[in-house]
Amino acid sequence: MTAKCQQILTGAGEIFAEFGYEGASMSLIARRAGVSKGTLYNYFDGKAALFAAFVRRKACQELPHAFRSVREDLPPRETLIDVGRAIIALMTSPTALMLYRIVVSEAAHFPLLAQTFWENGPAVAIGTLAKWLTEQSSRGQLRTDDPVFAAEQFFALCQTRIAMRRRLQLPVDMSEAEIEHIATSAVDMFLGLYRAP
Repeated sequence: MTAKCQQILTGAGEIFAEFGYEGASMSLIARRAGVSKGTLYNYFDGKAALFAAFVRRKACQELPHAFRSVREDLPPRETLIDVGRAIIALMTSPTALMLYRIVVSEAAHFPLLAQTFWENGPAVAIGTLAKWLTEQSSRGQLRTDDPVFAAEQFFALCQTRIAMRRRLQLPVDMSEAEIEHIATSAVDMFLGLYRAP
């Protein structure tokens, strides 16, 4: 990705956060990014393409970090706790919350936004964890007949208490101790069902 493209995506992210998808115009984005509209259209043929690129960029930046322990061949419980912590932090980050709110508010009018968000965020996370669960099952560590379903269950458990309140901008304890408690509880419940006998 060129420096100019990154500059545009940074400006676009600021405008989307400030005005939402519907309120963001290509003119506003060009101005914030410090480029002409002509330059902007040389890189992206419209706002939908720009939003999709922004979502893909954020996913590529954030998801590898969230799943770093999956590549380190740690014991299942340790791996899942690390993933749980990282996913909670990711889901409650300002950028993730902004994207979630935009997608939910615009999904009925712009279904492509929801599809783009799903394919580049949740679907990638679910697929990555499902692959790891399959590998752990083949090693006899875990027992998952449907690893995709199990991955979705795990991410649902990680949303306990914090995620919905953060999305609704309600007060919630975001301390490290609370995140650790949620991640550990989610993993223990998950392993209670999926640990190999």
